[in-house]
Amino acid sequence: MALASAIAAGLWWWPSPAFLLQTDPERNVLLITIDTLRADALGSYGGRADTPHLDSLAARGARFTAAHAHAVVTLPSHTSLMTGQYPFTHGVRDNNGYRVPADIPTLATRLKEAGFATGAFVGAFPLDQRFGLGRGFDVYDDRISEVGTTVDFALPERRADVVVSAATSWLDAQPSKWLAWVHVFDPHAPYQPPPEYAARYPDAPYIGEVAWTDAALGPLFATLNTQTRPTLVIVTADHGESLGEHGELTHGIFAYEATLRVPLLIAEVVPGDTDAPRGVTLDTPVRHVDIVPTVLEALGVLPDANLAGRSLRRVIAGEADDERPAYFEAMTAHLGRGWAPLRGVVTGMDKYIDLPIPEMYALATDPHEQRNMASVAPERTTILLNTLRTFDLAPPGPPGEETAGVLDRLRALGYIGAAAAPASAESTEADDPKVLIELDQMLHDAGDLFARGRLAEAATGFGAVITRRPDTADAYRYLAFVQWEAGRPAEAIATLELALSRGITQRDVRVKLGLYLAQTGQAARAIALLERMSLNDSEVLNALGIAYGEAGQTTDARRTFEHALVIDPTSGLAHQNLATLHLRADQLQPAEAELRLALGIDDSLPGAHTALGVVLRRTGRTAEALEAWRRAVVLD
Repeated sequence: MALASAIAAGLWWWPSPAFLLQTDPERNVLLITIDTLRADALGSYGGRADTPHLDSLAARGARFTAAHAHAVVTLPSHTSLMTGQYPFTHGVRDNNGYRVPADIPTLATRLKEAGFATGAFVGAFPLDQRFGLGRGFDVYDDRISEVGTTVDFALPERRADVVVSAATSWLDAQPSKWLAWVHVFDPHAPYQPPPEYAARYPDAPYIGEVAWTDAALGPLFATLNTQTRPTLVIVTADHGESLGEHGELTHGIFAYEATLRVPLLIAEVVPGDTDAPRGVTLDTPVRHVDIVPTVLEALGVLPDANLAGRSLRRVIAGEADDERPAYFEAMTAHLGRGWAPLRGVVTGMDKYIDLPIPEMYALATDPHEQRNMASVAPERTTILLNTLRTFDLAPPGPPGEETAGVLDRLRALGYIGAAAAPASAESTEADDPKVLIELDQMLHDAGDLFARGRLAEAATGFGAVITRRPDTADAYRYLAFVQWEAGRPAEAIATLELALSRGITQRDVRVKLGLYLAQTGQAARAIALLERMSLNDSEVLNALGIAYGEAGQTTDARRTFEHALVIDPTSGLAHQNLATLHLRADQLQPAEAELRLALGIDDSLPGAHTALGVVLRRTGRTAEALEAWRRAVVLD
C-alpha cells in the first residue's frame, strides 16, 4: 500500500539504466584524442586535475580503466587508433621518417564511403597531413607552424581552444551526419598552462595543462547539444607521460603504464536529453585497435575481418568476452639511437616487456611496475613471451630509407666509408633502455640549456652524448642545430657529415645537411644529396628547391616548390620559397601573392613577414612594411 501511494504521489525514483552502445547509422561520431594524457590525471580516474567536462562524459557513458595504446609516441599511436591495425601492420614506427600507407583503410575513409561528412582538426606537427592521416577527410585542418619541424626540442603546436574553435565552426555548418576528429596537444611538454591554471597548480604544471585542456573542450561538448542528431563520443589519449617515473622525464623510451595506459571514454550525447544513462566503469583490458570496430558496429557499418581488434559493444553490455592480448612497442630510441627495440604484450592483468633484460609485471597487485617478476615467475613469463611471439616481431624498416640503395648512394657521394658496419642484429644488455636512460636525461638537459640561450653548454652536452654513445642520431641533429644557431655553420655541417660517416642515414639528418650546404654556397653538393631522397616528401622538396635556387637553377626550383605544394597544399614554406624566386626576379606582384598565401596558411613564418615587408617597401607602402617587419622580429 505504501509503495502504491509513493508511486501515485510521484515520489518513487527509478534509477537511470546503465549505458549501452546501441546501433544507429544516423548518429554523428566525435573522436577526441588528447595528446600525452595520463589516465590517472583525470578526475573520473581519481586524478588531481579538475576535469568536469570529461568527468561528466564518464558519468553518462563507459569508462575503461585498463585501456592500452600500442605505441608511446604520437604518429604511430594515432595511426593504430585510426586504422585499427598494429604498428607492424601499418608500418609507422616513429614520428620521424614514416608515412601512413595509402592502401590501408582508415576510420575516415570507411565513414566517408558510408555517407559521412568528415573533418579533422589537429593540434601538433606530428599529425600534419603530409604523414598520411588526411585521407578520407573532407577537411583536414592542420594549420601549424612549419618553423623548426626538423628539430624537435619543442614540436610546433597550437592551443586547444584554437583547435576547438575551428572544429565547432565546421560542425555548425554540417547539414548531415558527420565524423569529426579533434586532437589537442596541450598536455605535451613543455608544460606551460595559461596563467590561471598555472596559478591553480603551481607545483604541477602538467596537471594544469590537463585542467586547461578540459576547459578548452567545453565549447565542443556544448556544440553537441545544438546538433540535430545524437553524437557518439569517444575520448582517449595517444599515450601518457612518465613525469620522472622509472627515470623517464616524458615519453617515447619506455612502455610502462605511465605512458602505455590511456583513458578511454565512450558515451552518447543526445540533444535535449535530460535523462542521460548511468555511466559504467569497466576493468576489462581493452586496446586502441578495438576503437575502429566499435565505431563500425555502433553505426551498423559492415565489419572488416582484417581489423586487429574487436568491438567493445559486448564488453560495455557486461557480457563475457574473450581475452584480448595487446601488443605494444617503443621504437624511437631503437631507430634514432641504436638502443634495443622494445616490444611487449599485456594479457589480462599481466605484462611482459621483451628487452635484453626482460621484465614481467602483475599489474593487478603492482600497478606501478616496481617488482620485476621475470626471474621469479619463469613459467608465466614464458607464456607471455610465447603470446608475444604470435605477433609480427620483424625488425622495423629504417625511417626515411626510400630504397635499399640509399647507403650505396651516400657512399658514392663520399659520406659513408667502405668500412661502415651495419647495425648489430642482436642487442645486448648494454643496449637496454633501462641501462641507457641516463643518456635521455643528458639530451633533455642539453635541450633545456639551448632553450635558455646557453648554446655553448648545450653543444657540450650533446657532444658528451655522442662520445658516450656514437650511434645516437638525434644527438647529432641537435648538436648541428645548436652549432648553426651559434653562427658556426662549418661545424654544423661537419657534425652531420660525421653522423653519415658512422652509418646514421636518417632522413632528418640528410634534409638538414642539404639545407645547410645550400645556404653556405655549396648548392651542388646539396643537390647531389637531396636528389637521391624521396621526391614525395614536401620537406625534402623545399630543401631541394632552395638548393636549386642557390645554384641559379630557377626553373628547377620553381618546379620543385610547385611539386611540394601538390604533395602538401598546406605548406606555407613552399609559397614563401616561390615568393623568394619572384623577388629575385623583381616580380613584386606575384611575390606578394605567394607571401599572402603563405601567411594565410601559417602566420608565424618570420621569413614570409620579412619578405612581405620588402615587397611593401618597394611598392611605396612603408607603414605596412614596417608593421610586417615588426611582426617578423616578434616571431624571430
